[in-house]
Amino acid sequence: MPSSAPELRRVTVLSGGVGGARFVQGLLYGLRSGVVPGGSADTEVTVVTNTADDWWVHGLKVCPDLDTVMYTLGDGIDVERGWGRREETWSARTELEAYGVEPTWFGLGDRDIATHLVRTQMLEAGFTLSQVTEALCRRWLTPAHGTRVRLLPMSDDRVETHVAIADPDTPSGRRVVHFQEYWVRLRASVPAEAVVVVGQDAATPAPGVLEAIAETDLVVLPPSNPVVSVGTILGVPGVRDAVRATRAPVVGVSPIVGGSHVHGMAAQMLTSIGVEVSAAGVGRHYGARSSGGVLDGWLVDERDAAQLPRLEEAGVRARAVPLMMSDHDATAAMAAAAVSLAWPA
Repeated sequence: MPSSAPELRRVTVLSGGVGGARFVQGLLYGLRSGVVPGGSADTEVTVVTNTADDWWVHGLKVCPDLDTVMYTLGDGIDVERGWGRREETWSARTELEAYGVEPTWFGLGDRDIATHLVRTQMLEAGFTLSQVTEALCRRWLTPAHGTRVRLLPMSDDRVETHVAIADPDTPSGRRVVHFQEYWVRLRASVPAEAVVVVGQDAATPAPGVLEAIAETDLVVLPPSNPVVSVGTILGVPGVRDAVRATRAPVVGVSPIVGGSHVHGMAAQMLTSIGVEVSAAGVGRHYGARSSGGVLDGWLVDERDAAQLPRLEEAGVRARAVPLMMSDHDATAAMAAAAVSLAWPA
């Protein structure tokens, strides 16, 4: 796909966990290898990451999406699981289970616990989540790893996603569980009746977030969950307005391929808010910037090419390309296609 992309000095990505992390990994690979038009190894990438999945467990502050991005870009992720540390052991989890300490369904690996201990100690000492994240990234995101990445939480304030599910044993017929219980314990196996993001309305963007959106050359919405990942970032007061106002093009990548999500629970979450589970449905949900939405361009998978007219009708420039992130080369090609869509020849 020909492109007239200018020099990319800065790129900002609004990311969830696994899908967003893998996309950014491929983007960095493409920038270093020259595959991404206008980019180079000197292009600075800022990743604004969802923190509404965060929660406190066993006295520790756990930030699943921040850690997944950090470990992935720092080459410490367990690739097979898609989360947590590589070469992990589980002695602490086994001992907690032996003591009967709940929740037993949420496992923290021994190596991963070290990250949460450091984060918790720093937070209790008065540091903000942004400051803690910067400190943790000094280990993982350094020039030694070949990256020029800044990782920012979406907010330093406490924001938590909860999911309402049916429960006939309660007077109301439903109950609300933390997102982690819905995803890890229930495995998203029961319908989500509603998504409630507690604390979001009172939250403020973390330092640097609005500047990263305003001063970038390109904003990318990767194939992260559009409701509980990218959606919660956009839901922080001021962020959606910043995306609409930025001078940079805004391009998204569909997390729905062939009528379903590739990873995670996008289908369940989209259904809970009444959005069609399709590449066009998600693109239209984000909406065109020309009509008050957040998108200029939207990439869909080749098998969803028949949906392009619906997107164009909604004012979103769209293209169909392979979207399976099977390896670094394939993901770098996706990133290159996003840039080409932002500046079509």
